[in-house]
Amino acid sequence: MDTLLSPRRRTVLQALAATALVTACGDRRGVATAPMIEFRGPTMGTSYTAKIAGGGLSATGSAAARNTVAGALDAVVAKMSTYLPDSELSRFNRHSDRTPVAVSADVLAVFALAQQVSAATNGAFDVTIAPVVDAWGFGPNKTQRVLTVAEIGALETRVGWQMLAVDPDAGTIAKLRPDVRADLSGIAKGFGVDQAARSLETLGIAHYMVEAGGEVRTRGHNAEGRPWQIAIERPDAMPPRAHLIVPLSGQSMATSGDYRIYFERDGQRYCHEIDPRTGAPIHHGLASVSVVASDCGFADAMATALIVLGPEQGYAFAAAQNIAAYFIMREADGSFTDRQTPAFAELGGRLVAG
Repeated sequence: MDTLLSPRRRTVLQALAATALVTACGDRRGVATAPMIEFRGPTMGTSYTAKIAGGGLSATGSAAARNTVAGALDAVVAKMSTYLPDSELSRFNRHSDRTPVAVSADVLAVFALAQQVSAATNGAFDVTIAPVVDAWGFGPNKTQRVLTVAEIGALETRVGWQMLAVDPDAGTIAKLRPDVRADLSGIAKGFGVDQAARSLETLGIAHYMVEAGGEVRTRGHNAEGRPWQIAIERPDAMPPRAHLIVPLSGQSMATSGDYRIYFERDGQRYCHEIDPRTGAPIHHGLASVSVVASDCGFADAMATALIVLGPEQGYAFAAAQNIAAYFIMREADGSFTDRQTPAFAELGGRLVAG
């Protein structure tokens, strides 16, 4: 999860953070603003941005806020990275038998949430996809190549969320097959944002926006006393720009897209969004899905599941489950069409001109 974002994607997010998210306070003309503290730093192969509105923080308080956000994100990396050999996740992946493994409360919570989303979506989200992700070259090993049908078939025998047994009471996770490995990159970043946000709340901070790699959590209002105005990126746009602005307060948003990390072979694009049920990258024209929910970890995992399900099945599932989701489809002529569930429409997002 530490270096999942390509250099292009990092540039996109940094540019958006410097534009759409920074100007997310809205049009300042004629509007009284309160002081706002902003800080950022590196995390998970990308960067994070935190904004605190409302004023009242001393220099000491501001430093404490910065330290607690960085500390919360660092703790998630230390526990859930597939790139750090001594992380809890790496140690779990090396565990080669079926005996339960004791894990921290955070790791247990992420696995439990992942299992819930997997069950709800019939495996469209599945953290046991790790060996397939690695074989395609989207994990720590960056040797990207097109897998054969036989290779996928062999790897798929090790994939299946039912091969994990999560026991919240005992605080353990067990593998039902010893060679199962997990990749939490589709959920850990959102969970990290949740943890960073909660760390601010422990300091009594009521008005904030925390963003890491495009996953966002908000509370209260921005410097103008309005909901935080959060951008959804327009797929493939260079230079990067916002496509839709969504007002959020007390909510989180996460986006999964086929344009973030990919490679091309013989004119075919292979993106990092892999369908756990087939072992192959998605290829159905859905460019991105954004999900709004109370917790960013859930939004992160559900956005991944919906983009795997595709434009029709994903939309039908989200609408039936009253999930606030926004779909951007790539058409054959290179244009984009949008579709939003009724729950998302209620948020009152606005398209960005141009």
